[in-house]
Amino acid sequence: MFPKFLRSTLPSMKESPGVVDLLGVLAYAELSAYARMTEDAATLAPSLADRAALSELAVTEYAHFRLLRDRLAELGADPDAAMTPFVGALDAWHAQTRPTDWLQALVKTYVGDGIALDFYREAARLLDPSIAKLVDEVLVDEGRSQFAVERVRAAIEAHPAEAGRLALWARRLVGEALSQGQQVASARPELALLLMESQQEGHTDISRLFAKLTEAHNKRMAAMGI
Repeated sequence: MFPKFLRSTLPSMKESPGVVDLLGVLAYAELSAYARMTEDAATLAPSLADRAALSELAVTEYAHFRLLRDRLAELGADPDAAMTPFVGALDAWHAQTRPTDWLQALVKTYVGDGIALDFYREAARLLDPSIAKLVDEVLVDEGRSQFAVERVRAAIEAHPAEAGRLALWARRLVGEALSQGQQVASARPELALLLMESQQEGHTDISRLFAKLTEAHNKRMAAMGI
């Protein structure tokens, strides 16, 4: 049997702390992505066209944050309180994976953010359809893949030696992302429950989830040519 909050038509904060945790961590992730992309666009983009493209993605991330914030309020939760438990882990992730150049920023946008968003998407798989639909909406790619893949592949074609450097960077990103995910899940039991229940019945070992996330990460690496 799944917990009641996985079957309710409109989960309340009291019935479903895991839902509030999920929307809270996702809201802060989107707000952080907006701030980071804005900074990277201003400081690392090599051209005005690149700056504009990344800034446009940042605006989309902020719109997603607003959707999540509003849904938290509808559920009777304080959005700030829902996000606060995750500030430390997400800020630490960004501090530990701060890109030093444009290509690193692109790899982080596609590979690093990608595996983190896969983590949240898995947690929403068995939720009430209205919540699952919202999560899918805010996790839509919005051109992130094409934007990053095209530019990184072009850079590697022009300078093949970049492939090795960026591959090392991507491995560091996935290691830090999985570590962050484990910290978040262990600190918030209700959120961990969502993640475990999203796997096949009888397989509640969260390591199974991380293996699945790593597989998706490897596909992204291949798409970028690293």
